Formats: sequence, structure tokens, C-alpha cells
Amino acid sequence: MKTIRVTAAVIRKDDRVFATARGYGDYKGGWEFPGGKIEPGETPREALAREIREELDTDILVGDLIETIEYDYPSFHLSMDCFWCSIRSGSLTLREAEAARWLTADSLDSVNWLPADRSLIGKIRQGLMDR
Repeated sequence: MKTIRVTAAVIRKDDRVFATARGYGDYKGGWEFPGGKIEPGETPREALAREIREELDTDILVGDLIETIEYDYPSFHLSMDCFWCSIRSGSLTLREAEAARWLTADSLDSVNWLPADRSLIGKIRQGLMDR
């Protein structure tokens, strides 16, 4: 099975995190933390900063690694490095996603998360409540 290496931004602002709904592909409409594929020669942090610039027209500060999620989808294995992030500059303009929401610890379950992202929700909730 093919492995796809990606990185995801859990963009935090006060007591909320930013989530997006996929605008394309097999999982269109499913909710996820924004990010994308790690290109050859990039570190996960470099890839994440580039992807958020491309997808959301925003510069982020990439913080601590939350977890690396390993998840088997039907046609590929996903290895996803997830980082706490904050906005350095920009306005989170949706270039690829079809929708976005700011979610609190209490509203994290209000969207239909993609399976790999769903496995991160407990840690995100705890991180928001620990602040």
C-alpha cells in the first residue's frame, strides 16, 4: 500500500481552532485540519508553512508537534504530522476548501471529521482546555 506523507495545521486563536471542509476529491465535504503533502527536500514544518500560504493566503508560525497520525484509508496509508500553529499574518482566505469554521472544545464534534483527523480530536480538545 502506498504511503502518503502530509502535514496538518491546528491553527489556534484564543480558545478556538480552525477547520476546513475539503473542496475536492474522494473526501469532498469532509472536515480536516488544513495542510498538505510534504514535497521532496522539505521538512514537515516547511511543507506546512508553504501549504497554508498556498491554500489560505496566510503566514503561520508552526509550533509544537501534537502527534503523528498513522491511518489506513482503503487505497493508501496516511502518515500525518499535526502541529499547533498560530497566524503570523493573513486572513485565512479559502482557495481550495469549500467551507471553514472556528471550533471550540465544546463544538469540535459538530462537524463530520475525516477519519485520520477524527483520531486527533481528543488531544485537540485537551490542548484547548489546558490553556
